[in-house]
Order: sequence, then structure tokens, then C-alpha cells
Amino acid sequence: MNLLYLKYAVEVEKTKSITKAAENLFMGQPNLSRAIKELEETLGIRVFKRTSMGVTPTDKGMEFLSYAKNILSQVDEMETLYKHEKQDKLTFSISVPRTAYIGQAFSNIVSRLDRSKGIELRYNETNNLNAINNVLDDNYNLAMIRCQTSQEKYFVNMLKEKGLSAKSIWEFEFLLLMSKKHPLSHKEDISYDDLSDFIEIAHDDYYVPSLSPSEIRKEELADIIDKRIFVYERASLLNLLSTTPTTYMWAAPLPQDLIDRHSLVQVPFTEPARRYKDILVYRNNYPFTDLDEAFLEELEKSISAVEPAYL
Repeated sequence: MNLLYLKYAVEVEKTKSITKAAENLFMGQPNLSRAIKELEETLGIRVFKRTSMGVTPTDKGMEFLSYAKNILSQVDEMETLYKHEKQDKLTFSISVPRTAYIGQAFSNIVSRLDRSKGIELRYNETNNLNAINNVLDDNYNLAMIRCQTSQEKYFVNMLKEKGLSAKSIWEFEFLLLMSKKHPLSHKEDISYDDLSDFIEIAHDDYYVPSLSPSEIRKEELADIIDKRIFVYERASLLNLLSTTPTTYMWAAPLPQDLIDRHSLVQVPFTEPARRYKDILVYRNNYPFTDLDEAFLEELEKSISAVEPAYL
């Protein structure tokens, strides 16, 4: 029997709604309905019924759900037990926004690894939705998400509902990143009007709980800008900026050596700037490994190295 179907059934019982459960599980309602139907056909019983109180378990369904919760609990305990018993292998996994200071912290811990042991590290640059899902699905132990400070409350509430913990790592304002050859690179007061003649490099896979894609896009992408290239891979972003002096992008402060390597500059924006926050996400009661702790220490060093130039 597919363990995912057990998780689906438990979520439906918790929310009393197929629609809400599908939203919490980040899947389509038709797919969830189909999965529940397949589960019932496999079991040969009807697990749920529709009532005035919503979707509720049948008598047999209550019995099944009791077993399902016990099985899921035992699987979690087993994975936790053996995941951290592998002393002969160094393991680390994290999903992060596309940003340089986190990548620098990761590179620093990699450079100091004990190569006498097995090594299995996973570093995934992606969007908020995928990062959260990676932790929920137990594929990754850690995630970093990025949001405007005004959006933080939406994430905190959602993460709490899903049994995830959140820890603020860094709050900052976006800077304009562009080539040293960009016509605006030496201008002290840059406005949206100044930027309208140039090409913005941006992402278009933002995610904020409880907000529609149109609302998020409005908050992240200024209407006055009508020239954009959407790119989702950090190396390509930097190459475009350094080789095409008519482009720019909004970015968190970068390490100076990376700026120099690509012949870029970071320029403050004079109009009211958007403040962002990077937040560490992990499962409740997750036991941090020595490698996790080493990464967080390197993260603090990376931020400290960036902040003087930024401030």
C-alpha cells in the first residue's frame, strides 16, 4: 500500500475537506479525490462520507485511520533512528533561494569535509513552494525561503499548520545589481523612471500562502517596467548581467569577490525599497547534525562579510 495514500487520508480527516486537504498537500483536488477512491477500492471499505459537518470518516474509516496514524508514526521514528545512525557517511540536504551568500556558506563547509568518510550532500536552488515541499516530503532536512517582510505572517501560519519550524536568518533590502558598464552604474539617485529603458532580469515562480499569483506578481514586479527576461538559474543570471550592460536585477547583497569576478556593481535604490527576510525551515523536533550546525555558522560568517559593504 502506498504510504502517501495514508498521509492523504489523515490530512482529509484533519481538515474535514478534500479541497482544503489538497491545498495543504500542494496537489490538485481531482488528484486527491482519485487517490482516496483508489485507497478505498484497495481496502474494500468506504473511508469517508460527506455530512453537513464536511467530509468525515465512516466507522470502518475511523478504524483504518487509527492504524494509518500508527504506521506513519512508526515510519517517522524508524527514519529518524537510522538516518542519524550513519556515522560513516556525512549527509546534508537543503533547498534554498537563488542567492550567492548561501552558496558561499555551502562551499565553505564542502571545502572542509572529512574525505575519509562517505559524503552525500544535496544543495537545491529553487522557489519557496518546492523548498517547503522538499522538507514536507522528507527529501530534504532543511530549507531556506525568502519573502517580503510584509508577507512573513502568511508563511509563519502555514508552516505552523504543517508541523514545520521557522527561524529568521537575515533581513535586508534588495539592491540593484548590474554591470560596471551599465549606464546607471555611477548614478547616485536611481528611480523606476531611470530603469524603464533597461531590461530587468527576474524570476516568475514566486509563492506566498493565501495570496493569488496575480497578487504576488503585483507585489514583486513593478508595473512601470515592461522589459523583462525571466531566468531561473543563478550562473546564467550573473553571465547575463556581466555580458549585457543594458540589464539589471534586484538581488540580496552579494559577496564582494563574486561582484568583482563578474565585473558587477551593487547600487542602492532611492525610492522606498522592499525589505526581505530569509527564513530557515525544518521539521518540528528535527535534530540538527554537526554538519547542519557548521553550515549555520558559515551562514553567519557569510552574512557578516556582506553586511559592512551593504550597510
